[in-house]
Formats: sequence, C-alpha cells, structure tokens
Amino acid sequence: SLALGVGCSDPTKTHIITFSFDDGFKKSFYRAAEIHENYGLKACFNVIASGHLPTFKAIDPYILPELLGNFNDWNHFVSRGHEVMPHTWEHLNLTKIPLDQAKTNIDKCLDYFEKKLDGYKAEEAVYNYAFNASNKELDDFVMTRVWAARTGGWWFMKDQQMANPIPMDTKPVRIGCWADGPGLCDTYLEKGINDFLASEGGWLIFNLHGFDTEGWGPVSTKYYDNLLKRLLDIKHLAILPAGEVLKNISAGMSTYGH
Repeated sequence: SLALGVGCSDPTKTHIITFSFDDGFKKSFYRAAEIHENYGLKACFNVIASGHLPTFKAIDPYILPELLGNFNDWNHFVSRGHEVMPHTWEHLNLTKIPLDQAKTNIDKCLDYFEKKLDGYKAEEAVYNYAFNASNKELDDFVMTRVWAARTGGWWFMKDQQMANPIPMDTKPVRIGCWADGPGLCDTYLEKGINDFLASEGGWLIFNLHGFDTEGWGPVSTKYYDNLLKRLLDIKHLAILPAGEVLKNISAGMSTYGH
C-alpha cells in the first residue's frame, strides 16, 4: 500500500521495525552505533535529559549515573547520522505524580533538548516515556510539543497486536512499543519478530536498553548483531529509527499530495 511504502521510502516494504534504545548507556550505545553502521543502518537512541548531571540519582539497580553518557556523546551520534530523542527529564513514571508536575517535567526535558542537542527539531521529535507509562492527558500534552509520543503498546493497542498501523497523515501521533525484562530479551525479540514477519505488516517498535548485562532487559550483543544481519536479507522489511519513519511519511505525503 502507499502508506507502507511512504513510511519506508520504498513501496516494496510492507513491514517496518524500529529498535528503540532507551536511557543512554554510554558503553552499549557506542556498541549499538558501531553495529548499526556495519550494516548501513541508523540507530535509534532515547536519552534521559539530566542523566549526565551531578544531581541525577540511580533510578533502580539498572539505571546508574556512572553508566550514562552526556550530550557530547549524543551530539557525536547525531553527527554520525544516528537518531537521538528525549527520554524524559529524570526518568520518573509520570502517571504516578500530579498532572501539573508531570507537564512541568516534560517541558523541562524538551526545553533542554532544544538547547543541547544539535539539529533538534520539535516538529520531528519523538518523546519516549520512562517505563513506557502514560495516559491520555499526558499524551495530549506531549503531542502539542512534538511529533510523536512513544508509550507502552499494551495499554491502548487493540487485540494485543504488537504492530502499529503506519500513520496515514502528518499530525502528532501516539505509537506503541514492546519490551521484556529484566533478563535477556533475545527469546522475546525472536518470537515477536517472527510473528510480525508472518503478519500482513505494519510498524513494530521494540524498546531495548543495553547490551549483555547493562540495563533492564538487555539484548545480547552477539544475538543482536546476527539478528540485524539476518533481517537485512528480508526484502519486504525496513529497519528504521522512529523519527525517520515519520519524516519519510511526511515527505511522501507532500510528494503524493496526501
């Protein structure tokens, strides 16, 4: 269909997968960038805005300040062609604090990205919730400032389908992702991808974190490297960062008059 082709910049692609890496683990993110570059792909990174600041405290046993990079790293990735997007100000579950406080937190994050991230454009940004936790009030607010809100797919997608439909226009959109942890997520990824590839298509977003032992629900480096290698052989599949999918849709809408 046209919508799928537009989303991938290639009408022969019926399936899109986004591997969306959260938090900002310095060691893992540099490794992810290298692996993606080896296959001619762009990585999709989502980082905690205040993760590099002295005020940032450990969130849990997985998100530790000493493991996180800073905006010199994030701008370096941007210069290499990778995508870097906001993953909250301080990794709070915004559904568990007052709405006004949550909105202030979102504004603080997005304002910081506008100041610190090279080439950041609000109209092309994807806001990625901590813990993939949101609600309609939060989503409605976020989408006044950015292009997309990425949240947990399980709380709003129908029939437990893991794949998002490809957005049919360029207005702000809510997109659902899927994750598994706290141990290695290799088996979960394999099953989800195989089920998706057997389906009619759409846009599947996996929320990943670090490699091997880093982060909640890590993916093993060897498995991920081999996975990308295998997936590149599938002619009807595209592997793209989330913002890239939306930009392709936007370009296609203007090109085709939709």
